[in-house]
Amino acid sequence: MHKLDESLLSHLPPFEGLDRGQLREILDRAGSHRFDQGETVFHEGEHAERFFLLLDGYVRVVRITSEGEHVIVLHIPPGQLFGIASAFGHKKYPASTVTAVESIALSWPMRLWSEFAAQYDGFSVETYRTIGKRMTEMHDRMVELATQQVEQRVANALLRLITQTGRKTAEGIEVDFPITRQDLSEMTGSTLHTVSRLLSAWEKQGIVESRRRHIVVARPHQLVILAEAATQRR
Repeated sequence: MHKLDESLLSHLPPFEGLDRGQLREILDRAGSHRFDQGETVFHEGEHAERFFLLLDGYVRVVRITSEGEHVIVLHIPPGQLFGIASAFGHKKYPASTVTAVESIALSWPMRLWSEFAAQYDGFSVETYRTIGKRMTEMHDRMVELATQQVEQRVANALLRLITQTGRKTAEGIEVDFPITRQDLSEMTGSTLHTVSRLLSAWEKQGIVESRRRHIVVARPHQLVILAEAATQRR
């Protein structure tokens, strides 16, 4: 069996301070996975048996409300850990994870989490920094849902996407994975009809271009103005 090369991890924040021997130890204990687009890596409520590192692709973190509605909580880019239930003190996954595109990941048994945190310098610091960032983002989302109009929530969602995953094109900044209007509605607690109406209006104004599951933001400064409108009115 071909061994995974240490260069897969050496440039990633949780592992970049480790020497070659330590990286080899970690990789020898990892499992490798390839997931198709739209594949569920694990389901909310499942026993948390493994934690993952995304090498390529994007994954969506999805929660299901008591009414059975899907809410997209986060998008995780390459180079980040996910499924880290032990870091939150959970024995079960608190949310589902679904691939936004074809993705490649490594995984380790969850029992190794505390060992990695204790044994490898920088691993614990970086992973808890990641947790802090995600908690902050989820808090910001909750504030948006409680205080902002739909137009501002959708504008903020698009700004987050192009900031975290944007790719420059001749037309503007493109979200670097397929995204539908239904996805945006699940990110913003709004209806598909409302999101479609907003995007259609923004397309007429030249702010965005939406086609075949891809969204390009042509005038990001206009989205910033829309996103800040609610704050200015309060």
